[in-house]
Amino acid sequence: MMEAARRVCSDPACGFVQRTNPTPAIGALVEYEGDIILARNVKWPEGWFALITGYLEAGEAPIAAVERELKEELNLDMVEIHPIGNYIFERKNEVMLCYHVVATGELRLGAELCDYRRYKPHELKPWPRATGFAVADWMRARSLPVEFVDFPSQGRA
Repeated sequence: MMEAARRVCSDPACGFVQRTNPTPAIGALVEYEGDIILARNVKWPEGWFALITGYLEAGEAPIAAVERELKEELNLDMVEIHPIGNYIFERKNEVMLCYHVVATGELRLGAELCDYRRYKPHELKPWPRATGFAVADWMRARSLPVEFVDFPSQGRA
């Protein structure tokens, strides 16, 4: 990974350094009625489905962010939550804090999503980026075979 140059004020009395620290975000691998839910954001091309994701609000704990995003995006309630791992998403300069969430309720898409798909755990095909690595780690922990595939066409999500 290439290290980005920091911009530093040339005045020794100033001391300003422009930082480009990654933004913390959460990813939720949602288990609902024994299936795994992958969702499609309204801004994504056809065929792109991934985990439920969102940014942490100021002062918000990661688990609270997962619970909030789960309610906002799928109208579901969190019953259990288990950490999967932390992953860098270089394209968006994010650190993804990923969790496996067991959820209940009446599934209904929020405004940010336009579609979802249900998969049996063994049917999942992780993608070679941040949340896809979380899916792969979750599958490996259950001794499921892992086969990476990229998103259709543009493959950037």
